[in-house]
Amino acid sequence: MKIAVVGTGYVGLVTGACFSEMGNTVTCVDTDEKKLDRLRAGEIPIYEPGLEAIVKNNMSRGQLQVTSSLAEAMEVAEYLFIAVGTPPNEDGSADLQHVIAVAREIGRCLKNYLVVINKSTVPVGTAEKVQAAIDDELSKRQLTVDYDVVSNPEFLKEGDAVADFMRPDRVVVGVDNARAAERMKALYGPYSMNRDKLQVMGIRDAELTKYAANAMLATKISFMNEISNLCDRMGVDVDNVRRGIGSDSRIGYSFIYPGAGYGGSCFPKDVKAIISMGRDYQFEPLLLDAVEQRNQAQKQVLFRKIVDYFGENLDGKHFGVWGLAFKPGTDDMREASSLVLINALLDAGASVAAFDPVAMDNARGLLPSDAQNSGKLRFVDNQYDALDAADAMVLMTEWKCFRQPDFSTMKDCMNGTVIFDGRNQYAPELMTEKGYTYIAVGRTNQK
Repeated sequence: MKIAVVGTGYVGLVTGACFSEMGNTVTCVDTDEKKLDRLRAGEIPIYEPGLEAIVKNNMSRGQLQVTSSLAEAMEVAEYLFIAVGTPPNEDGSADLQHVIAVAREIGRCLKNYLVVINKSTVPVGTAEKVQAAIDDELSKRQLTVDYDVVSNPEFLKEGDAVADFMRPDRVVVGVDNARAAERMKALYGPYSMNRDKLQVMGIRDAELTKYAANAMLATKISFMNEISNLCDRMGVDVDNVRRGIGSDSRIGYSFIYPGAGYGGSCFPKDVKAIISMGRDYQFEPLLLDAVEQRNQAQKQVLFRKIVDYFGENLDGKHFGVWGLAFKPGTDDMREASSLVLINALLDAGASVAAFDPVAMDNARGLLPSDAQNSGKLRFVDNQYDALDAADAMVLMTEWKCFRQPDFSTMKDCMNGTVIFDGRNQYAPELMTEKGYTYIAVGRTNQK
């Protein structure tokens, strides 16, 4: 099949690459010529395990191509995915300007029947806006061309997106007619070889399903963070509570790990967007509002623990930070809890040395340049270098390389013996045995 994908960001590139891997001919479209040149040279603009090999292989075979011309991509396309960004507006609502701009360009170029697929995360009613924009441009051309608009939200986890696409739990498809449903069944047939994974529903149903899924997962995280704060005050080990409730099959273990708050490109944006959607319909989403408020507060918890230990004035204190990305397996720094923590440490007078396996380049552009120029904030090439002369280590991202570190080497590097753990990676008993003061979210070995 011949597919066009508009947008070569996280969702667009993964979508295009994985469809090409299944033998389809895919053209990815982007207006950023520098990004396209990098792709042609075999450089991947995002960190995603397994993606680079698929892109390089299919570009060399001619199954995957890139262009800045939507008209060129549409010449032969049977399916067109809109996979452009929908960043939040100031009020939390999704900004649809890029989606609508693509829809208008489709209307200006459309010649033959096409299935137009919204892959971007978009509010309920967006498909109707896309159709209106296409129809408006066709009207200006005084043409009538048949097409369908479909909602096909993505459910990709950063760090595991290729596997999620190639072996999906489900493929949600929102349509308003049988023809579009059959076209989508044909497109996704190879992904449902062992069982039917396609869930066909109404367009508006599919649009809300994506938001509801992310809001549910964010709710589980904020709930467990709420419990962790109770554990702190009651002298309870939150990990025992987590295991106790997770063994209930109605609850499960996924997304009930307490920490320093969720981040990334999806949960923060989508929770705010669904809150905004509710208010647009004169409904106050009290639970989701609380989820968002807890998450914002949770990003301050670890800094408050540092202040409780060292005092409000951190002048002369030096901290080694392990992990910057919002989660392991990605270089995505959007809404990362590490940004909140490092800015708070710098504002309080501390100095920071930070290490992350893949996210440091992105972090440099998001943290204060004056602190970097003065040496108050340094990025180092080795996790133990981050601990040189540190008064404390702060764990912010649970990369595998941090799970079983050499605690003796750490102690040799550090001035102090304090570990602040934002991801609850270490057992308090082990930290006591190793001679560390251990302060985590809902867990501590302090008496």
